[in-house]
Amino acid sequence: MTGTGSPLRVALIGYGLAGSVFHAPLIAATEGLALDTVVTSNPERQAQARAEFGDELRFAATADELWDRADELDLVVIASPNKTHVALAHAALKAGLPVVVDKPIAGTAAEARELAALADDRGLLLSVFQNRRWDNDFRTLQKLVADGELGDVWRFESRFERWRPQPKGGWRESGDPEEIGGLLYDLGSHVVDQALVLFGPAMSVYAESDIRRPGAAADDDTFIAITHASGVRSHLYVSATTAQLGPRFRALGSKAGYVKYGLDPQETALREGGRPTGEGEGAGNWGVEPESLWGRVGSGESPLTGGGTPVRTLPGDYPAYYAAVAAALRGTGTNPVSAYEAAAALDVLEAARRSARDSVTVIV
Repeated sequence: MTGTGSPLRVALIGYGLAGSVFHAPLIAATEGLALDTVVTSNPERQAQARAEFGDELRFAATADELWDRADELDLVVIASPNKTHVALAHAALKAGLPVVVDKPIAGTAAEARELAALADDRGLLLSVFQNRRWDNDFRTLQKLVADGELGDVWRFESRFERWRPQPKGGWRESGDPEEIGGLLYDLGSHVVDQALVLFGPAMSVYAESDIRRPGAAADDDTFIAITHASGVRSHLYVSATTAQLGPRFRALGSKAGYVKYGLDPQETALREGGRPTGEGEGAGNWGVEPESLWGRVGSGESPLTGGGTPVRTLPGDYPAYYAAVAAALRGTGTNPVSAYEAAAALDVLEAARRSARDSVTVIV
């Protein structure tokens, strides 16, 4: 537990896509947190970070430099390539530092649980950055389910689809198992986590996974079916090869269904240089989408032909994640996403990989 007072000093490991677009801006926008050090040896990335966050920002060429001055830091955020997550989180915890790890926390559920046990033993926070729990559409669906607007949900469809017929390259599309690349562990980490948050533990998993694009080395078109212990069936799609995009969410219940198209606007805003104000949920226009993109709730007719009633989409709220982390570190809140929750999602991802490989349904 860290007391109130000066801002908590944060070191960010990695300043690629995850570090520069998501973590650094959100950390800087969070009251009570201060971005202290960025770990990158790339001069261009150092210049980019200094231009946005000022000359007081410090840099380290390697993470090992952080452990030597652990007493100057209050939190380490790991936004480096997937294959480095376990080793870096282990080193940070051993150095006595609380940790946030970008998803996936590890390549296996066993590794995630080992890290969780180490954090528990050291009495340190270990949290996983699952920002899409704070997507606008997910927050809206979560409220509709909690309020009983759909009745008993029977089937849930979630799609994170893109049209990228040419591979971009890089470790995220590598076929090397050590890289933990491919869409199953990338976008799949998000859709599986959301399904488990909404409808509880998985009982069985069936999956289909393909490499469609010429020159691609990792899965780029994957389907996951989860049967939850609650009885809900989730059908989850992650793809880079979808020429016509389906609805982001389609939740069907005993009273009504909810259908929502389009993606939460926060990632695009961050990529384009937009920044949250840090003044609370929905401050300004952060995370707000136009009425034309609202989902619809209804029964008996397609929303594309006018069926259902438009439902205002709640504002997306990525800043809430780091606000919750800050509260947990100060002892006034709880861990927003625990490593044990991440391990449960990895159980599903591992089962999906086995199912796709062996053409079987896997009991979790």
